[in-house]
Amino acid sequence: MFNHLLTVFVCAADCGSFNKAAEKLYLSAPSVMKQVNALEKQLDMKLFHRTNQGLHLTPAGQVIYRHAKYLFSYSRNAIAEARAAASLSEKTFCIGSSLLNPCKPFMDLWYKVNASFPGYRLHIVPFEDDHQGILTEISSLGKKFDFLIGVCDSALWLDRCNFLPLGTYQHCISMSREHRLASKKRLRIEDLYGETLMMVKQGDSDTVDAIRAEILKHPQIHIADAPQFYDIEVFNQCEQSQNLMVTIECWKDVHPALVILPVDWDHPIPYGILYAKEPDADVTHFIETVKKAQEKNM
Repeated sequence: MFNHLLTVFVCAADCGSFNKAAEKLYLSAPSVMKQVNALEKQLDMKLFHRTNQGLHLTPAGQVIYRHAKYLFSYSRNAIAEARAAASLSEKTFCIGSSLLNPCKPFMDLWYKVNASFPGYRLHIVPFEDDHQGILTEISSLGKKFDFLIGVCDSALWLDRCNFLPLGTYQHCISMSREHRLASKKRLRIEDLYGETLMMVKQGDSDTVDAIRAEILKHPQIHIADAPQFYDIEVFNQCEQSQNLMVTIECWKDVHPALVILPVDWDHPIPYGILYAKEPDADVTHFIETVKKAQEKNM
């Protein structure tokens, strides 16, 4: 953090003798003299009056001595601050948060178990819901985020992360506030006759595939494939096309121009914590703590 010759210089000034400084620094007296001479040469100024009674600082030496002491103190403080920052980073959980996967359920959970993690802090990392890029975000678990929380029974997601279920949300139907069905409190399958129903493509979600199988028993309903993963543009498409869309109850506030209505069916989807395939020790400790808390509440 500073010129190492200053250490020898200050020690010599404090001791008032090259011999005494040499003993304190575990060096030879000629080595101490050589390093002080080198510093004086670098600075192009005399720092000591050398007398038979010992070493005495010159006016220039007094200034260098005073500032060297300040540099030593500043350096110690800088290193302590850096160590504290390193320690903090080692005790920080990074939580991903987006419009469709907000971190609030994780925060609610955190305050139930955080007594087991003294000194740990949370850092919220925002990310975009992009149906083309979401798999990259899921793959970032363990790097960009420690945890995400959201609904998940996607085979593609589960190939890229671990998942701890916490509960379920029910599938519902979204529609424009101006749609003919928007004033209803609850929908029957028959209410959907004559409508186009958007849902994700078949093959990735067992839950959505079960909904598709039920809808296919009613040929009066037309199914339109939506992108594999929803983002805000899919919600915009639902509102602009006046089509209906299979959605989840927790997304009721995602798009202000849409309403979400429950349906007379039972197709829950699990939600929970997503974390890396190979989690580090802190993440594993957190997951095990949550599991134990779940077991106590059962």
